[in-house]
Amino acid sequence: MKRLFFLFVALSSCSAHADLSGKVLVFPKETNTDHVKLVTSVTHIPAYTTCMRFLTDLPRAYSLLSMASSSGSNTIVFYKFESETIRIHTLEPAADFLSMAFQDNTWHSLCVTWESDNGLSQVWLDGKASVKKFITSGAPINGATNTILGQEQDAYGGGFDAAQSFVGMISDVHMWDHVLTPTEIQRYMKHKYFTAGNVFSWRSLEYEIVGNIFVDDDPEELPWC
Repeated sequence: MKRLFFLFVALSSCSAHADLSGKVLVFPKETNTDHVKLVTSVTHIPAYTTCMRFLTDLPRAYSLLSMASSSGSNTIVFYKFESETIRIHTLEPAADFLSMAFQDNTWHSLCVTWESDNGLSQVWLDGKASVKKFITSGAPINGATNTILGQEQDAYGGGFDAAQSFVGMISDVHMWDHVLTPTEIQRYMKHKYFTAGNVFSWRSLEYEIVGNIFVDDDPEELPWC
C-alpha cells in the first residue's frame, strides 16, 4: 500500500519555471499531501521580506508558507490561527502578531520582514504595519532550504497535517534577502511597480506542484504600474 501511495504522489507532481503574472495557485481541498514547492539557489539570507496575496474562507488555522532547512523545520513559517493572530517563525523561535483582521473570502496582501542583526520582525496586512517584535538575532539563514506553500512542514519536505493545510488561492509571491522600506512595501500592496524578489519572484518562479493544485487566471487581476 505504501509503495502505491508514493508512486501516485510522484506521478502527480509537475515542475515548471514560468512568469506567473496574472495567475493564481488554486488549492481546492484539504489534504495532507498536496503542496507547491518553491525552488531557489540562494543559500544565505541575512534578512528577508516575503510578500504574497491570498484568499480563503477557512475558519480554522492554516499555514501559508513553510521553509525548512537541515537545522530545523521552522526556518520560516507563516501560520494563521482561528483568532486574529498570525505566528511568524524564523530559525525556530516565533512571535505572535495580534489583531490581524483576515476577513473571509477577501483578497489580502501580506508582507513579513525580519533581519538577523536586531532580530526584529514586522507584519504588513493590507497596507497597515504591525508593531515590531523580536524573534531571534545573531545568525542568518544559511544552507539549502525547502520552501512550501499550502502545508506546514514538521520535517524537511514533509510531516504534513491536513488540519493545517491551506484551501484557497495564493498569488504574487515574492521574497527578498533584505528588508524593504515601507515605501517599497506599500508599492507592492498597491500594485505599483516594484523590483521583483531575488530569492523568489512570481515573475520568474521555479516551482513544483505536488497533487491537485492548479494554475489559473487571477479573477481580480489589476494592472501593475
